[in-house]
Amino acid sequence: MKIRWNPAPRAGIKDAVRGIRAIAAGARASRDAEFTEFVQAASPSLLRAALVLLDSREDAEDALQVTMLRTYRRWEQAKDAPQAYARAVLVNACRERWRHRGRHPEISQDLDELANVVSFAEAVDRRHVLVRVLRQLPDIQREVLVCRYLLDATVAETATALDIAEGTVKSAASRGLDQLRQLLYDEEKRGRRVHPR
Repeated sequence: MKIRWNPAPRAGIKDAVRGIRAIAAGARASRDAEFTEFVQAASPSLLRAALVLLDSREDAEDALQVTMLRTYRRWEQAKDAPQAYARAVLVNACRERWRHRGRHPEISQDLDELANVVSFAEAVDRRHVLVRVLRQLPDIQREVLVCRYLLDATVAETATALDIAEGTVKSAASRGLDQLRQLLYDEEKRGRRVHPR
């Protein structure tokens, strides 16, 4: 007995494959739309945080790009709390950049050398003073202050993002604010404008 191949069922398989592809494309489009909305809403605050944590705008933009790429790759995990997930990724991306700098120092002029060339009062506005003062804080205090006050994260969200205990967040925030106040006071005593006009 010969078994004959019937091409009719194959058409059903093709339709099923097309249907599955259409569903997958629709799901991707929905995922992409959600992610695009998140990127538009979160990017400005994440970029500000990266600018404070890193020395240059280029490094901050790179860290933001890495953050968004990693968040997109794990969107199914991140979409329930994308801000918290992205904050944690951003802090890690900034830490990676610091480590990279430690292993591969750049050959360029130091910011302090540039300050000697151009008057500090002319070259630096209030934001630059604040960022420079923030950079004088220990890493953990700076990271906590950026997460808590620049990104508006709660104590619990900050602890999760930085992978530290909530008590550590509270003490680092308290000590960081105290030290920041003192450093800003010292800057003001030196005659460098810190407060807005």
